[in-house]
Parts: sequence; C-alpha cells; structure tokens
Amino acid sequence: MNRPMNAALACVAFTATAAVATTAMSAEGSVPTGIARIDHIFLIMMENHAYAQVISNPNMPFVNRLANEANLATNYFAVGHPSLTNYLEIVGGSNFGVRNDNAPNWHSTSCATNLSNGFVSLESVSTPICPIEGSGTDAATPALDCTNEPSPPGNPATGAGCDIDVDGKLAFTAVTNTTGKTIADQLVEFGMSWKAYEESLPPTGADGVNNADGLFSTLTLVSNPPVPPATASTTSNFTIPVPQGAETGTVGGTVQALYAVKHNPFAYFASVQSGQDERNSLKNMVGFDGPHGLFADLARGELPNLVYIVPNQCHDQHGRNGATAGPECAYDPNDNGTLVGLNPALMYEGDIALERLVGAIHSSPAWTEGNNAIVIVWDENDYSVNPTTNQVVLLVDTNNPNAHGTKSNKFYTSFSLLRTMEAGFGLPCLNHACDSEATVMADLFRTH
Repeated sequence: MNRPMNAALACVAFTATAAVATTAMSAEGSVPTGIARIDHIFLIMMENHAYAQVISNPNMPFVNRLANEANLATNYFAVGHPSLTNYLEIVGGSNFGVRNDNAPNWHSTSCATNLSNGFVSLESVSTPICPIEGSGTDAATPALDCTNEPSPPGNPATGAGCDIDVDGKLAFTAVTNTTGKTIADQLVEFGMSWKAYEESLPPTGADGVNNADGLFSTLTLVSNPPVPPATASTTSNFTIPVPQGAETGTVGGTVQALYAVKHNPFAYFASVQSGQDERNSLKNMVGFDGPHGLFADLARGELPNLVYIVPNQCHDQHGRNGATAGPECAYDPNDNGTLVGLNPALMYEGDIALERLVGAIHSSPAWTEGNNAIVIVWDENDYSVNPTTNQVVLLVDTNNPNAHGTKSNKFYTSFSLLRTMEAGFGLPCLNHACDSEATVMADLFRTH
C-alpha cells in the first residue's frame, strides 16, 4: 500500500447488512477434497489493482489473452488490507493480528507475539512484527474499515471514505485459537517442499533484509529483546556481497525498494527465521537469477511442490516513487479501482513480466510432468474505498489442455485459495481456510 500511516488507532465499522463469519474452525482441520492431487503449484503474486483495472485493460494484452484461454475467477475477493495482511492470509489463513506492512522483528526470541497477547498491529503502530508462532487470537476483519487505512478517517454511519475489506458484506470475527503456521510448515511436515522466489532479493539472501534492489539492501537491526518504541533505534547499511577474500565495504545512497519483505510472508514466521529445519528456513528464499534462482530451477526442472513467485515492485504493478524509480515504475496517479488514473507503463511492465514468467514455466521440463497449475492473483484492490469492493483477478492455468476456458462466478476469497492449495497437496485446512465460506475452487483447478 502507498497510503501514509493513520495516526489514530483503528476502530471498525460494520454495515447493517454485514455477514459475520461465525462458522470459523480455527487451527487445522480435515484435509479438503474436491480436486485431484497436484504436483506443483506456481503461485505468482501481483499487487494493488482491482479486477476492473486488469480485465479489459489495453495495456495488459498477455493477461487478458490468458484470461480467455485459461481459467478466470470472476467473483474472487481479497480479504483485508494492506499488502502484508493479504499475503499472510493467502499462505496462513489468518492475518495473525497484523494489519500493517511493518518489517519483522528479526530473530527476536523474547517479544510477545500478537497471537499470544491479542495485540493488533495497525497502520498507526510502527513497531516491528514479532516472529509469528504458537497459537492465540488474530485480528477481526470488518466489512468496512473506517480508520485503519483511510486518511482522513471515513464515516462509519454512512460508509463514505471507508475501506471495503472483502465485498462490503462479509466480515470475520477474531478467532481465539489461531495457529501461527503457514502452508510452508505443513508441506515440510508432510514430506513435501516449498521455495519463495523473490525478484531483486540480494545474493546474500533474505535474512534481516527489509528492502533490496538486487544487490544493495537495507538491513534493519532491532535490539533483542526489543526496547520500547520511543527509544528504539535502527541502523541501515547498504551491503555489497563480494567474493571470499575480496575487500568489503559500504556505499551511501538510497536503496530502491524493489524487493520488499512485506511481500515475503514466510519471513515473518519463527519456524523459518530459526532455521532449525533447513527444509523450512530462510534458505528457501532466493532471487530470480543465479544458479539456484527461479529461472535456473525452471530450466533444470528441479522445483519444489509450492513455487511461490513474487516479481519486484516495478514488475508486480505496485510501483515506486516516480522521482527515483522512473516513469515506467511510478505509482498510479489516482488508483481508484477503475482504469482512469492508472500509470499505463506500470501496467504494461507487469504484463510483460507475467508473460516472461508464464513462458518460462511452460518451457520447464517440470510443466508436462504430473498435474501442475499456475495461479496468478492480485493481493488487494489498494484504495478500495466504499463502494468499490476488494474484488481482484485470479487466473488458473493448468497443464491439462482440456480444462481451459472456464469463467467461474462462484464466490471465492483468499481463504478459498489456501484451502484449494491444501486440497491439491493433501494437507489439512488451516485457520480460516477451514471456514464454511472457504470452498475449494474445483471448477478452476481441473488438472486431469
């Protein structure tokens, strides 16, 4: 999200017609059914654009061609705001008490998790996110949020100026026995594998890196145990990875945040930060290039079960500050849920990036072996101010040539996506993916 932090703590507003999800079955439940076993899911995350800004956009010819040739969800909704919240919900079925984009409190072993104390990290809270683990209470998701993101706050009585979290009707209550894990933990527990391919991640890896531009990175050093926010200090260094034995050094300047940790949700979990199991650690996070990067793994056909792919912030359509990023990566001038006010170059950059990624996947030896699916999804509708809903695009391309061309009008959410991936891998449903509203996308994932 590009919106500045709101100084007030968030209070939530519900419309009179809001439907509160009361059928939640938190933690882990039974293994969902409805689709065939899947060998590889290639999950590509895009950013901050609504359904109406992508479908029929003339600056996105590849995506619109794929929407007609593959399978398209025409009634799919992101759950919350801002970005990190959505990423957590897709991989873990919960916001885990996080409703902002703050960086992790790297490797802290003494701070209290949001789950354990019921604290909600809002946009007005600047403290880092304690490594997520254990169990406890997550944050409620209102149908309308009038203060956490809107600036100035919206009107709870009329809904004017309020963010719509899902469709303006569905809300989720806080769940008291949410479990602090993701599909990554589940995959390893069940003998499978995952890898997060993050474009512009530095060659030195993801540990402690909050932002990077492919070579230089900004490291935020937080004391352990953390000191109170009023006196906490951070140090930023621009690090240069160099060959062993070479001279090391630092340079001054501004790191362009192409890689952003807020788009790498697995980095927020204690199990991954600790690295006690190498199969489920920060070593699973690599860039697109290099001998163990995305394109090399695709060329060899050596891929994990979950191939989690995040283009950088110029290629995922998030955008950056135009003063330093250049016009092709500049933020949308007025992102209001319609085609009006978009940066056409930013949209085109994302389209080109997706064409390259999908082409590389189709060319991989792994694509024709077994049952495989590519999922392209936008995380949220950025400024989804009432009455614009949080409807976004979800595309599914399978390697079954006889299972294409479906346009599904069934109601799906981010929790449906997680439940479907778990069904394909034979994993138990997790947190809100166990809700009755989170149905398996059987019509979109016909792999055989």
